[in-house]
Amino acid sequence: MPVTSSNLKAQITAKSYLEWGTLAPLPDKIGFAGSFAGVANGALLVAGGANFPDGGAPWTGSTKVWHDDVFVLEDAKGSWRKAGKLPQPLGYGVSISWKDALICIGGSNKDGHHASAFIIRYKDQELEYEQLPVLPATLANSCGTVIGDVVYIAGGLKAADSENASDVFWSMDLSKKHEGWKVLATWPGKPRMLSVAGSVGSSFYLFSGTALLNGERVYLNDAFRYDPKSGWLKIADLPQAVVAAPSPAYQSENSILSIFGGDDGSLASEAAQLKANHPGFSTLVLSYNTKVDEWSISGKVFSNITDDAVDSPNSSIWAPVTSPLVVWNGMAVLPGGEVRPATRTPNVLTARKKKINSN
Repeated sequence: MPVTSSNLKAQITAKSYLEWGTLAPLPDKIGFAGSFAGVANGALLVAGGANFPDGGAPWTGSTKVWHDDVFVLEDAKGSWRKAGKLPQPLGYGVSISWKDALICIGGSNKDGHHASAFIIRYKDQELEYEQLPVLPATLANSCGTVIGDVVYIAGGLKAADSENASDVFWSMDLSKKHEGWKVLATWPGKPRMLSVAGSVGSSFYLFSGTALLNGERVYLNDAFRYDPKSGWLKIADLPQAVVAAPSPAYQSENSILSIFGGDDGSLASEAAQLKANHPGFSTLVLSYNTKVDEWSISGKVFSNITDDAVDSPNSSIWAPVTSPLVVWNGMAVLPGGEVRPATRTPNVLTARKKKINSN
């Protein structure tokens, strides 16, 4: 039976097909949300992002600070080291791993939203930068992925004070970078930000996100598929919203895209009152079968660790949002992120498919 919002609770105990683990934590006791991350020359890079360095929150008078450090992990059993710095402090953009390099697109910092795009390469323990054509407009809180050599990005927010989310859908062929960005027809749904992108074959997928109507969030659970030849098609709704879930979605099988957690909006109206008592975001793993247009529950984030085994507010048991998802050495990696409003984590989660015992 496909999972829907009406039977979600009945299927919440689904057995996970994933084995969860951790890498060394990022070398910052607070951690970062909105970092860029990807694979370059076989190494895992995590760059930029933002946090509240004093461990506070907006309601305690703390100020958000954007960062420019680039950290590298060359061995899954090793430790992170600082490899260099971004051209400027930056976060909340789109991360793309492409041909052994990390592409950073858009984002924001204390000066506002940006239209920059650039490639980071990592050679001989040094960072190399290549500028890409700027975006048609400033943009942060977007989502995107790459299909072959073509980058797609969708939605976002054009300025920090925008009261409405964007419906932009742009592409760039990295084999023809000089041609710049193309403005494509948008999806047949509401403008949105903090969505999850995905790809299977030649198709681009856009999942969930939140609309902004006069500055107020409207959580969305609709989804769409884009094909370069036939355009957009509405597909099955998600059983719940997955706002700011790690993006892009993890392609766990040829036709399966899995989304880890996300903000379902159930506590959105209470967040201001809950503050530090917020219990965290959804831990469900939702999987979409692109062949039959159906959703299922594939377990929970960090399902192989019991809740009572960890008592730290920065524990890995907390499912992060505003974290990129990177596939590295055969596993999905979720570096840092936000585990409840204003609370970052330095933890780095991993997920890989369980090995099937043939005995």
